[in-house]
Amino acid sequence: MNARRLTATILCSAAALTGLSGCAKKGEIVVDSGVGITAVRSRCPAVGIPNYTGDVTLFRNAGDRTAANLDVVAAMTDVRSQCNEEVGDKVTANVSFQVLANRTDTSGARQVTLPYFVTVLQGGTSVISKRVGSVTLNFADGQARAQAQGTGIAYIDRAAATLPPEIRDQITRKRKAGESDAALDPLADPTVKAALARASFEVLVGFQLDDSQLAYNATR
Repeated sequence: MNARRLTATILCSAAALTGLSGCAKKGEIVVDSGVGITAVRSRCPAVGIPNYTGDVTLFRNAGDRTAANLDVVAAMTDVRSQCNEEVGDKVTANVSFQVLANRTDTSGARQVTLPYFVTVLQGGTSVISKRVGSVTLNFADGQARAQAQGTGIAYIDRAAATLPPEIRDQITRKRKAGESDAALDPLADPTVKAALARASFEVLVGFQLDDSQLAYNATR
């Protein structure tokens, strides 16, 4: 899975912070009446599923991708993260998610194991780490549906996720009406934007797909 494929739909993404839109809450960047910034965002990463990796389709016979040849279809949902940014030199994000699956042949009990990845992305492009795990679905005899929970953990360098003091001061400095820079958005400054990007991390989770599975998801 290369960096280009990790373009994702992120829950409250770091990109959204630079636009100051949606998902505003304690710890994030918040505009104070249009003049200055009242707070700087959390060091905790945004969490999401990259495009085309949130579901996987298995076929009975390789090379036959028709509906009649469907075996198992699984989807990843309910991605959550518990983050600890207060202790030690690492920010720790514990990620959990649910996998919901359907099979076409319900005869007999069956186990299906699906691989998944947990990737840390910095600045929207740089892959910092990747871990691969697996989740096992247990279909009971006669049952078409199964559900399982997957988990993962991501570590982020605390210093890397912290804005430099001079950048923080530039963002949070109160600006009085009438000052030359009162109407200027500090987040539009290229230096500030670059620093925000470097300090912004995302944790991406998805199924570990081969090229043919990824192509199937992207073109169906």
